[in-house]
Amino acid sequence: MSAAVPAPPRVLHLITDPRRRGAQNLARDLHAELLRRGRPSALVALQSHPDAADPDTPVLGPSRHHPATLRALRAAAARADVVVAHGSSTLQACALGLLGTRTPFVYVNIGDPRHWTASLSRRLRVGLFLHRAAAVAAISDGARAVLLERFRLPAGKVRTIPNGRPADRHTPADDPGRRAARAELGLPAHGLLVAWLGALATEKRPDLALAALALLPDVHLAVAGDGPLRAAAEAADTTGRATFLGRLADPAPLYRAADAVLLSSDSEGVPGVLIEAALAGLPAVTTDVGFVRDVVQDGVTGAVAPPGDPAALAEALGKVLAGDRAALGAAARRHALARFDLARVADSWQDLLAGVAKP
Repeated sequence: MSAAVPAPPRVLHLITDPRRRGAQNLARDLHAELLRRGRPSALVALQSHPDAADPDTPVLGPSRHHPATLRALRAAAARADVVVAHGSSTLQACALGLLGTRTPFVYVNIGDPRHWTASLSRRLRVGLFLHRAAAVAAISDGARAVLLERFRLPAGKVRTIPNGRPADRHTPADDPGRRAARAELGLPAHGLLVAWLGALATEKRPDLALAALALLPDVHLAVAGDGPLRAAAEAADTTGRATFLGRLADPAPLYRAADAVLLSSDSEGVPGVLIEAALAGLPAVTTDVGFVRDVVQDGVTGAVAPPGDPAALAEALGKVLAGDRAALGAAARRHALARFDLARVADSWQDLLAGVAKP
């Protein structure tokens, strides 16, 4: 008689809040993919947010680490075999809220640990929480190396699982599709269009993107996102060639409309924006921060420029726009399909979760 096949683990995905941000997007996509495969999966948020992308996501409590929130987390985790913590706030919540329970948790490291643990006190605190995790998923081999060195984690605890996006959601646009997308978004029908997507916040450096735009005549910039720097960014556009679209419920039309994607951040992990752009067949120009080179291969799928240098960023963007964008975009899509397609990423996640889930 053959041995019984163990049931797949019941997975609880935990996000900080229901906004559309990097950690939350990966959590939603992974949760949906597991459900599509017939795997038991649930998604909850620590707290609500007025800018929620999905207001139907269950919320555990009034704030991220409120005692009532942690009690609700314990109750939800009791019905799961493993919790996946997406985002730094969820790491602390799981390390404290699941203390003394039988339910293990896996932490997903999205950003660059060197940036978000710059101070010694934060590094020590985060290291303590990371050692509580049953496993840590790093979205890059480079991030894994940093985690091992910076927090002295056992090598077997940290596994590289790339960031991922569904390939069928982001596909290259033909000329009619590009024209239709521009019309839908109210963007110029003709001329070169560069897309910038992200939170209008300090670390994303929208000011750098606008400074680069000022050095590139006849290029239009479409900015998708919102945040504390929106008013300042709008005021900083001296060209009249930047369109501020606000927060998009679905970024896919902007990828179809654009000729290239620009990322100007001071800190990143492996940005989902670059993966989505690559799947959409767009070349990308990015500052050389975090682990962006996992996605953007300089001179092959786009270009990489030094951070904080608008002239260098403008030069890199100008070369990409003047070059063979179709070839760059095709190479970007091939690379993204081979490494970042969610179907491949989810296979690795299933292996990891099955290995750490409580029996």
